Amino acid sequence: MSERITEQAWADARVLWGYQRMRHEPRPCSVAVGLGSHDLGVADVAASLYRAGLVPLVLFTGANSPTTRERMPRGEAQHYRERALTLDVPDAAILVEPRATNTGENIRFSRALLADRGIAVDSVLLVSKPYEERRAYATARKLWPEVEVVSASSPMSFADYVASVGDATLVIDMLVGAQQRLLVYPERGFMISQPVPTEVRAAFDRLRAAGFTSRLVP
Repeated sequence: MSERITEQAWADARVLWGYQRMRHEPRPCSVAVGLGSHDLGVADVAASLYRAGLVPLVLFTGANSPTTRERMPRGEAQHYRERALTLDVPDAAILVEPRATNTGENIRFSRALLADRGIAVDSVLLVSKPYEERRAYATARKLWPEVEVVSASSPMSFADYVASVGDATLVIDMLVGAQQRLLVYPERGFMISQPVPTEVRAAFDRLRAAGFTSRLVP
């Protein structure tokens, strides 16, 4: 545990982690949409869903952010595609949407690409980082309301995810940022509103007061 991160902060981070997980059961859907990020685990999960026969098609969406520009110079979606190819997903089953720079664009541009290709979609396995499940779900329900959205991510524990990233403070910052967006984005029209239990709001408030603020939006 980092010296900066108190036992209370760890406990609060686990509360946010648990809230962000939608706990949907994966089921057959029209397409899997993998949302671009720094985490190649998204591509791994999408590939596993394809190999399990739950989707006939995988769409990866994402350009670059400051976090991924050096790590994924060809763009997040393209790096996801390359990863999926090594995991036995055939190229013919992969679409790449290379322009999106935020979650809203991920959804809107993916929806448009599938429509342009004439691909009928009534359900989506929406693959994200574990702590982005609820945010991605709420965004998709706002911007793609006619489809059923099933959330999916790596089934990692909070501790294992922190270990995989190697930076506990960054992970908590990202959790706090994701939670803030769930609180403020509905009124901005970016996503549907989600009920926030009292203990989740309290955990968010304590972490923000403790300085885990690098991923907050104005």
